[in-house]
Amino acid sequence: MIPIENYIALSAILFTIGVLGVLTRRNAIVIFMSVELMLNAGNLLFVAFAQQYEALSGQVFVFFVMTVAAAEVAVGLALIVAIFRARRTINIDEMSTLKG
Repeated sequence: MIPIENYIALSAILFTIGVLGVLTRRNAIVIFMSVELMLNAGNLLFVAFAQQYEALSGQVFVFFVMTVAAAEVAVGLALIVAIFRARRTINIDEMSTLKG
């Protein structure tokens, strides 16, 4: 059996990579993927602690988080495609104005 500390360390590494991706990148799709990486780091912890304490509630919570993340992906990618069609770029710095 893998110790819980390994899951915590892996989750912290994944979350840190996600935060660095959000803070340093200017491409909307890369930022979107970084947010998903941070969500999956949290999901990994939920599953690890659910296994540690033999509780099913953590795994059920992960199921709902993944469902919401799938809906977020669908809406987010639709918004990115709509912005790209209007502006011909997905660079965050060039999308700072709210003028239509």
